[in-house]
Amino acid sequence: MFKRLLGKPKQETNALATLDKLNETLEMLEKKESVLLKKATAEVERAKEFTRAKNKRAAIQCLKRKRLYEQQVEQLGNFQLRIHDQMILLEGAKATTETVDALRTGAAAMKAMQKATNIDDVDKTMDEINEQTENMKMIQEALSTPIGAAADFDEDELEAELEELEGAELEEQLLQPAITAPSAPIHLPAGRQQVRPAAQHSRTEEDELAALQAEMAL
Repeated sequence: MFKRLLGKPKQETNALATLDKLNETLEMLEKKESVLLKKATAEVERAKEFTRAKNKRAAIQCLKRKRLYEQQVEQLGNFQLRIHDQMILLEGAKATTETVDALRTGAAAMKAMQKATNIDDVDKTMDEINEQTENMKMIQEALSTPIGAAADFDEDELEAELEELEGAELEEQLLQPAITAPSAPIHLPAGRQQVRPAAQHSRTEEDELAALQAEMAL
């Protein structure tokens, strides 16, 4: 296991080093291609000069060298294409390896987690939770049960007494006299005074006083 873990960074280092080497080679080929293109262009200019100087043989030699440079440029282009292909394949292989390693690490972590919490432990924990919940319900019910003198009270009798109290209160409300609204003031024509009714309250008191005196005389 330790060998495999120690081998992964080395493999990754080798892949990175290979990519760097391919990049360096690609840059070198591009520089050579640029130099050859410049040489081919120079041979064309020399061929034009020899043509103007009526030196046909020298002009043909320049064109031949131009063709050779162009062939080398084409060959360098093929080399660059192969290097690009190799880099793409290597980068794809590197990405695949990293993906597989990540998946393998995730699977190992999941396996370790499952091993740490197996189904038996989960079932045992759930049983303990259910047991504690039932115990708490029993404790709450025991605390809410009346004790002492309150335990001897009959709920039916208490409800009957409450109904009697409600009925008595309703009857008392029905027997109370209705509250009459104050009468509106009467507007009389000018020059006439309003005739006020005799005070009934004073008469009632006089009647009660006379009745009391009669009882005392007896």
